[in-house]
Formats: sequence, C-alpha cells, structure tokens
Amino acid sequence: MIYYISKNYNTVKSAGGKAKTDIEKIMCELGYRNAGLPQTRYSNKITGYFITLASVIKAIFTIGKGDTLIIQYPLKKYYTFLCKITHLKGGKIITFIHDLGTFRRKRITEKMEIVKLNRSDYIITHNKRMSNWLINRGIKAKLGEQEILDFLSEAKAINANDINKNDNLSNAKGLNGHNKIDDNHYRIIYAGALSHRKNEFLYQLQDYIDNYSLCLYGTGFNENEIKNPNKLEYKGFVTPDELIASADGDFGLIWDGNTLDGCYGDWGEYLKINHPHKTSLYLRCCLPVIIWKEAALADFIEKNNIGICVDSLRNLNVILSSVSKEDYRKMLSNVRTVSDKLASGYYTREALEKGVAELYK
Repeated sequence: MIYYISKNYNTVKSAGGKAKTDIEKIMCELGYRNAGLPQTRYSNKITGYFITLASVIKAIFTIGKGDTLIIQYPLKKYYTFLCKITHLKGGKIITFIHDLGTFRRKRITEKMEIVKLNRSDYIITHNKRMSNWLINRGIKAKLGEQEILDFLSEAKAINANDINKNDNLSNAKGLNGHNKIDDNHYRIIYAGALSHRKNEFLYQLQDYIDNYSLCLYGTGFNENEIKNPNKLEYKGFVTPDELIASADGDFGLIWDGNTLDGCYGDWGEYLKINHPHKTSLYLRCCLPVIIWKEAALADFIEKNNIGICVDSLRNLNVILSSVSKEDYRKMLSNVRTVSDKLASGYYTREALEKGVAELYK
C-alpha cells in the first residue's frame, strides 16, 4: 500500500502550505491513503502542533511491511523518526522535497541535511540541478525530478480564452490604454515580498522603466517611494485565486535580491536549484514569465518557450521591444498548454508514478 501523511497547516496562503496541500490532494486522487489524521488548518500553533503529532503517531501504527510512505520534506521534528519506524517495519520511504534547510533557513548544515535525506529510498527533487547538488554531496538514494510545481485552483485566468484569438490579442490594452502588443508596451506583474530587505531591486527598477509598466502585488511595499504612477502601480495583497482571476498583464517577473544585474546572495543561490512557486502561479494566470537566466527554472521556460530568460533587468526595455506580436502569441499558446497541466497536477502525478515504479524495479 502507498501512504502519505497529512498534518495541520497554519496557512495555505503561503507558497509552502499551498504546494503541500495541492500534493496531498493529488496523492489522494491517485489512490494513495493518508496514514495519519485528516488534514486540518488551525492557525493556533499549539493546536496545530498536537494535531500533527497525533497524525504522526497514528501513521506509525498504520504502516506495515511492504508499504511505502511518501513524506513531504521538510517535516521538521518528525522526518527522521518516521523514516526509522517505516524501515524497521519493512516499509520504504519516498521523500518529496519542497525546501532544503541548508538554503532556506540555514538552521542545518549540508552534511546534516544529507544524512537526513539519505534515510530515503527515493527522492523527488525539483530539477536536475537540485539532484546534482545532492549527488555531489553524498546522496545515495534514487532520484527523480518534478520539473515544475503544480498549482491547483478552480479560478480561471481572465485572458485564458484569448490566447488563440488573434483579434483579441492585437487589440489588447495595457496600462493607460496603450496597445500592449502593437507598440510593444507590455505590462509586467510581480507578486511576493516587496520590502527593501527582500527585494531592493524593485525600488531600483523604477529608474529603468521606459516602454513597459510594472504592477506589484504583495505586502511590505512603501507606496511613498513610487516615482512615476504611470509606470508603477501597487495593488496590495491578493490571494492566489484572486490573482489568477484578475491579473491583467503580459508577463510575470521572477527575480529576487538587491540588484538588477542578477539574483545574488542567499536567495539568488537558491534560485539556481529551487523552483519558486510564484512561477507556477504566473503560468496559471496565463502569463509568460521573465526570469533570471541562471535560475533553475530557466531551462524549463526556454525548453517550452513560455517566457524570456534575462541576465539583467537594466536591459528589459530593449529585450521587450524585440518581442514581436507573433513571438508573444506563440508564448501565450504554449503557456496555455503548461497552465492546463499545472491545473490538473500533471507534473506531480508523473513524478510520483515514476518514483513508485523505480522503487519497485
């Protein structure tokens, strides 16, 4: 039998909570069984702690010889314990990686993380770069990749039906009524943390915006620092479903850090092996993406022709001016195909089914 373990999620508004609850739903649809208690969403941390603990305890009595347990990583206090008990009872472990503690919170060393993950029989990583990073540091388990994070939602993008309609595309209007296709005036959307500490580049970018406009969604932005309201608009926080249903733009931007000339520092290094969940959100909004060319997902974006890979945001005016109406239409058509897959859980299903098959070869 193939099992997973559910837990309490303090919030599903964050990328981590949303990604994990989506995967639980997909596993349930695949016929895998929850070895623990039903999923809960209590915001009280003490309540959530005891519910998750009870779910783990139930799971160790549920799993038996020959069973497989899928664990979404990290699972903080319980990961090593569940791996040990499952193996003692004759079962196997598939680990589904969301974040690596070595990068994310730096509360664990590379060596400690590899020791933990080596308790797996099979590991699903984000991409080949993450797999190679693990192999180079001593991972012994079999590895597979997800390619990109799925994004389940009943919401429908407002431009989803326009992708193959040439007339609508050629007549689409951007900020202040500009014809965003014919005069190369594109509207770029950025969603996420907007503070100086996390994304100083946003405040620098204003000085380089010419033939496009930028629309920001999220928290932490200082509206008093808007230099030109015709080029920069702040929408505040909206839920992912609301963004999918209302995002009126042409591209979604994937960038982090304090410079326009690449994503460096801790966040930038993580982008080289990690998949930002917001990429999938943009694609579900039916938006092609603009992404740092050294990001791990740049390979996927380029292969599927669903966006633009750039080395610096200083050059964005020139790069966008070279995107023709036909180029953009092709990207939109490809985005629609990928978006439909993300909405159905395609990439998670493929990764899980491959993992189970490889585990029992």
